[in-house]
Amino acid sequence: MSEQLTIALSKGRIFKETLPLLAHAGIEPVDDPETSRKLILDTNQEEVKLVIIRASDVPTYVQYGAADLGVAGKDVLMEHGGVGLYEPLDLRIACCRLMVAGHEPWSEQAQRLRIATKYVNSTRRYFAGQGLQVEIIKLYGSMELAPLVGLSDLIVDVVDTGNTLKANGLKPLEKITDISARLVVNKASMKRKHACVQSFIDRIAEAVRKQEAAA
Repeated sequence: MSEQLTIALSKGRIFKETLPLLAHAGIEPVDDPETSRKLILDTNQEEVKLVIIRASDVPTYVQYGAADLGVAGKDVLMEHGGVGLYEPLDLRIACCRLMVAGHEPWSEQAQRLRIATKYVNSTRRYFAGQGLQVEIIKLYGSMELAPLVGLSDLIVDVVDTGNTLKANGLKPLEKITDISARLVVNKASMKRKHACVQSFIDRIAEAVRKQEAAA
């Protein structure tokens, strides 16, 4: 790789599960994002930088060209809308489900439901697809609390093991979609740095195939 490449990642599970894929592409961070205060991390390849940002900001940084590529959960991409992005690769990591959850299944004849979620756009699309108008209350965390205190009838959130729901007396009721982390690419970068970006995509795709074969 001769051209400069900037890759946007978020701390936590996605970063940790992306590291082996990056390593297969010959890219390893020099600094540990969990201990470093740097927001732009150097790698063992001088021309490749990692920017560490909030998961919800990854598509925006890539869309506007502040990063050439990024890794984001499908839940975040659905909420963002994918404008200005290519999504060439499902990395098959950070897998979970976007679910409707609550105490009990709801009736389609029920009065207008209140749904607590940070996934406002995805929730509205899902219930509109069922012909239901719902009142959406946007929250940024602790979704499970909303039905417990009467703030909402249901929640929409990502679910991994379901243990947090169970601990709070809630049940997963309907799956909206399966979620996994995706590689996204800025459209202008794909044109201007095509050979470099395509080489990176190919190496990551090979790493995904090898990881799946070993699983």
